[in-house]
Amino acid sequence: MLLIQRRDVPVWVLPGGGIEEGESLAQATIREVLEETGFHVKVIRKVGEFHPKNRLTKLTHLYDCAILSGTPQLGEETLDIRFFPLDALPKLMPPPYQEWIHDASLKLKKPIIKYTHSASYLVLLQKLLRHPVLVLKYFVKRWKREFLK
Repeated sequence: MLLIQRRDVPVWVLPGGGIEEGESLAQATIREVLEETGFHVKVIRKVGEFHPKNRLTKLTHLYDCAILSGTPQLGEETLDIRFFPLDALPKLMPPPYQEWIHDASLKLKKPIIKYTHSASYLVLLQKLLRHPVLVLKYFVKRWKREFLK
């Protein structure tokens, strides 16, 4: 599994991000992976559509991709880039990434459409108690993005 370690809050996540005006979901996926990893990819299949259950997540479309070319390149948002075996994912991975990776590993023919269950307020509280600095960095970053546009 290709993961990036974010520069702003140094946790491991799947490459991804927002959709620019006029882009399709697949085009945004290809662009975001290139920007965050240096890899040119093609979309193989849509894994799923994950709907938020609370304000901790947003609607997310997840795609399975294949690398066509490129070499790992760190960017403005990326501190590290690595491939991990599914049975050895990093510990500093916030929810719901492990849920999404699990769903992707099922290799279902049809996309999954469901609510994201692993990003709950209880899980957030547990993370806050274990990793207070990381959680506070996340909220400061999110607050800036939401209110200082």
